[in-house]
Amino acid sequence: MEIDQWRRDYLRGGLRREDLNADPMEHFTQWLREAVESELPDPSSMCLATADAGGQPSQRIVLLKGYDERGFVFYTNLESRKARDIAANPKVSLLFPWQSLERQVIVCGRAEQLSREDALIYFRTRPRDSQLAAWASRQGEVLSSRDQLEKQFEAIKSQYGEGEVPLPDFWGGYRVVPETVEFWQGGSRRLHDRFVYRREESGPWTIERLSP
Repeated sequence: MEIDQWRRDYLRGGLRREDLNADPMEHFTQWLREAVESELPDPSSMCLATADAGGQPSQRIVLLKGYDERGFVFYTNLESRKARDIAANPKVSLLFPWQSLERQVIVCGRAEQLSREDALIYFRTRPRDSQLAAWASRQGEVLSSRDQLEKQFEAIKSQYGEGEVPLPDFWGGYRVVPETVEFWQGGSRRLHDRFVYRREESGPWTIERLSP
């Protein structure tokens, strides 16, 4: 395979300063809506990048479960690698890879753990099997086989029967409070359009165009 020859031009359209909202969350809402209307698979999926205390980065796909002017919310096992990284280094980055629209949104900021009350509210909305799976999986721990995981799930399912599944003490959520939000729109001849919002302390967002 001649991977170095795989290329295409980006022709879906550009992004101009006058197209942008003053608030990045308003512009994110517009782009997310367009991603949904375009029937992209998993439009709420985002790549979360963290780094441990030693500086080793790692990435994984998580699902956006809410956002507002305070930031972007996701949920996870609080004993997972990502959670351990955040405990050591709360600086994180998010990437929304809306490739078929030739768009990316890149968020850099700080992850803050949500309250247990907030986690419980969301946990109650999850399908029952997802609630049980949160108990059955010690995320990132070594398993001897798929069969071991299935047995753990069945044991948890039997334990709670038809009763309410409680919120695990090792499960919760984070809000990524943005410091910068970049909107990237592919352009022809590799002349892409990039605009970054930067948060000023106790002030409005500033917007700058970046070279591609």
